[in-house]
Amino acid sequence: MKSTVVIPTYNERENLGALVDAITVLSDDLRVIIVDDNSPDGTGEIADALAAKYDTVDVIHRQGKGGRGSACIAGFRRALQDPDVAYVLEMDADFSHDPRDILRLIGALSASDAATLPDVAIGSRYLPGSKIINWGVQRHVFSRISNAFARFLLGVPICDYTNGYRCYTRRALEVVDFDRIEAHGYIVLSEMAYQLHCRGIRFVEIPIVFVNRRRGSSNTNLREITEAFTSVIRLRLKYSRG
Repeated sequence: MKSTVVIPTYNERENLGALVDAITVLSDDLRVIIVDDNSPDGTGEIADALAAKYDTVDVIHRQGKGGRGSACIAGFRRALQDPDVAYVLEMDADFSHDPRDILRLIGALSASDAATLPDVAIGSRYLPGSKIINWGVQRHVFSRISNAFARFLLGVPICDYTNGYRCYTRRALEVVDFDRIEAHGYIVLSEMAYQLHCRGIRFVEIPIVFVNRRRGSSNTNLREITEAFTSVIRLRLKYSRG
């Protein structure tokens, strides 16, 4: 059974080659789909070179910056076109997510007792054994509160709603209504989790070490805080009406 890793990219020329190299050595059964949003730094050209180097790498080129969430959905749709793909993962391209955890996430969904297996594994930053590197106190507090708020309002039994290091079984992705998802950014993670939860899909989380490569200790602004909470409220209202 094959597994496919979806990697959304925008200006990742310094990281993409090393990341794909690190993934391809993990297993012969791993495929990679790079979804590039017309990166001005030439990431798309690097992705094409990687596809020429590895027959396990595929590339989707999109026009303009459409957002991480919609990029992953495009990758999921492409992955599901291969009937031999059993697991589909998503991860960031900047080494915030350790590629060595790919096999741990797949393993969490492929234990021996199939009757009780979950269908979604999440690399969580908020479990015993987890660690976050390069976050300031403000970022820690904001993330904790926003995740607690999402859990209170949506009720999905997970600790980390916003970390995009996940593994889905084919069955899980096939029950997601992608056409109903209108958002483009990180709120797509919460919306997919909520859809899956409402359809009875089970989750499991594993502890990971998350290294913040982008934001460093930068301050969280008011717009980001407001959007984090209002987007969850809009999401809950949207499915309440549906």
